[in-house]
Parts: sequence; structure tokens; C-alpha cells
Amino acid sequence: MRFMLLFSRQGKLRLQKWYVPLGDQEKRRLGRELVQTILGRKAKMCSFLEWRDLKVVYKRYASLYFCCAIEEQDNELITLEVIHRYVELLDKYFGSVCELDIIFNFEKAYFILDEFLLGGEAQETSKKSVLKAIEQADQLQENIDFQMRLFPVAGRHSQKASSELVSQSELVSQSELVSQSELCLPVLVLVLNQGLDGVLVPNMASESSGLFQN
Repeated sequence: MRFMLLFSRQGKLRLQKWYVPLGDQEKRRLGRELVQTILGRKAKMCSFLEWRDLKVVYKRYASLYFCCAIEEQDNELITLEVIHRYVELLDKYFGSVCELDIIFNFEKAYFILDEFLLGGEAQETSKKSVLKAIEQADQLQENIDFQMRLFPVAGRHSQKASSELVSQSELVSQSELVSQSELCLPVLVLVLNQGLDGVLVPNMASESSGLFQN
């Protein structure tokens, strides 16, 4: 399989998975051309068609088209079964899947596809095995989210502790400055007694006004 596309009747891409290395511009061009080709076909026409040097297999489910591009030697009926199995997995996971489920939970749709297909080939045909792997991944994600919700609480505690340490260090520095100003007072008094005017005694404690904002 070269790629898989999911698009609506209005031609809006809802999911795309490419198994060949192509540039973004080339992907958009091929996707737009193929979508227009399929939407231009009548409902009673065959679901297989030859397109460029590939064979295209598509099937419509409700408002969504599922389309796969395969090699010339690949089997169209097997590809059609792959599409149907993917739709069954989506329906089993979401429960009566619709287009909105794909739009708002596209990461789940990609994950289900990756569990089902690997490199464009079916790696697991059992629906139970695929759904079990998805359930385990969801449980792991829930555990990670739960731990992430705990981290901000620990972060606030650590920030509070660090602010307390900074406040203590500021108090120590202020006390040192006050003690230094007390040592300077006798010298200044001695100078004033000798008749020198215009000497001001600085307020050392008021100048050390460092603030810590959380």
C-alpha cells in the first residue's frame, strides 16, 4: 500500500497516512487530484480504478470515503477487506463512529491505524488484539496525565521553599549591612566632631530593598 486517505463528501481530508517518502507539496497535489477523481465518480460505479501507475480501492461509509492506493500486483479484494476491518475497529472503539469522532479524536484514529497496519501491510488481523493494545495505551496515557497533574503541586511547593530561602538570604544580607553601618557611625561622629560639615550618614538598611516575586 502506498497511502490511505479519509475524506468527506465535500473533499475535506480527515486523515492521511503515507507509506512512501514524498514532499508535502507533492502529497497535497496527489491528494487533491485523487479526491476530485473519486468524488466525480457515480455511486454505482466500481470501487476499483486505475490511477497513474497505481490501483485505487475506495469505499464510502456514511459521509466518509476510505481510499487506498496500492501496487499493480496487490489484490483489490484484500485491500477492500483491510478498509472494512479498519472501519470495524473505529466503530468498536468509538461506538457507532462518525465523522466528528475522526475530527476531534484524530490521534486515536492514527493510533488504531498504526496498530493495524505497519509499513502499508496488515500486521494484526485480530480485532481483539488491536483493541487490547489500544486499551493498554489509553491506560498508560491516563497514568501519565494523572502524574502530570501532580507535578504543578510539587512545583508550587518547591517554588515556595526557594522563595523562603531567598527571603532568609536577604534578611542575612540586610543584617550584615546594618552591622556595617553601625561600625561606620563612630568614625563619622569623630569626623563631625573635628568640624567638618556636609557629611551625611547613609541609611544602609533602606538601600537593600531586594524583592522576590513568585
